[in-house]
Amino acid sequence: MTLTISNRDARRLWLDRQGLAETPTGALDDDGLTAIVERLGFVQLDTIRIIARAHDHILWSRNQNYREEMLDGLVKKRVAFEHFTHDASVLPMAFYPYWRRQFDRMRRRVDDSRWYEYMPSKNAREKILKRVEAEGPLSTRDFETKASKKTKAAWVRPPHKVALDYYWYAGILATCHRRNFIKHYDTCEKVIPAEVRKKELSDNRQIDWLCSNALDRLGFASEGDLQRFWDAMDLDEIKAWTKKRRKKLVDVEIKTASGETYKALAPEDVEENLTRLKAPTSRLRLLNPFDPVIRDRNRLARLFGFDYRVEMFVPAAKRQYGYYVYPMLEGDRFVGRIEAKADRKQGRIQVDNLWWEKGVKATPARLKKLDAELERMGRFVGARDLEWKC
Repeated sequence: MTLTISNRDARRLWLDRQGLAETPTGALDDDGLTAIVERLGFVQLDTIRIIARAHDHILWSRNQNYREEMLDGLVKKRVAFEHFTHDASVLPMAFYPYWRRQFDRMRRRVDDSRWYEYMPSKNAREKILKRVEAEGPLSTRDFETKASKKTKAAWVRPPHKVALDYYWYAGILATCHRRNFIKHYDTCEKVIPAEVRKKELSDNRQIDWLCSNALDRLGFASEGDLQRFWDAMDLDEIKAWTKKRRKKLVDVEIKTASGETYKALAPEDVEENLTRLKAPTSRLRLLNPFDPVIRDRNRLARLFGFDYRVEMFVPAAKRQYGYYVYPMLEGDRFVGRIEAKADRKQGRIQVDNLWWEKGVKATPARLKKLDAELERMGRFVGARDLEWKC
């Protein structure tokens, strides 16, 4: 039989799975932070810092005692490692044995991509690797090769950067640490603990773990949802897994925000998870554009009726909203979006624009919640003043 999940329960289950249902408070140490990363599966890294960088904002949204640099601390302490999901990310070190297949996938992807024509020769690559082995950890600033002047394409990197990232994708080099967000590379043997590095699992076992854990963190998912979660498997591999595990999966029908339905799969304990659901915290929260709940735009639109796009790469004149706009979550509903930025030197957060969703009223209580969230964000980034420009 197919289990029907109401739109409200689907929203709440998704927020619960991703750590946004409870109030983001409480003491936070390395173990607690590791537990948050494990619950999410991974945390996407991003260099852009409008108020805070994406990874810091994502973790702060789950516990507002989080402070910048704590995530890099997990990497330095070898509790977590960096690699590529759908983008550069931090994953728990315990996941490393299940990530080996991704090293081969990413190496093949680079081999087959436009990057390859900018790859240094095998001899030049090996010299770069040997230097890291002898002198590491090293960053790209420790090398002097220049990018080709033949093209100004955005993906072109200096030859040493291409080589370093190639070895990083292939799991030969690893991120030792970051300094001012600049990645420092060292050999895998020096970074990844031996007991983790030497643990080998079959490809089938890795796929089974990746699929099961993606489904658990999603709460319910189509095969496409499962593929997009880690981006460490092909869709055909996902389909083969769901076929093999069919008797242990639950067929569900999800009600969308528009009243339609779509079919998905859920883990065996889905009904138990639904029974335990509580109404999420009613506080109003600013989420990062790269937050896991925002990242899959189609899922976001289906469940919440919230149409959101990142417009950083859209020409200013063609943007519907703004360069970097934060979705606003209140309870289990997205109520608006806000364009704001932090001037850390001046100790100020500046609000440039504010848009409420259709049917949402800017009541005094809601505005008070928004002010409280902006003040919390200000404390997070060291900005005591709040300035409204809109």
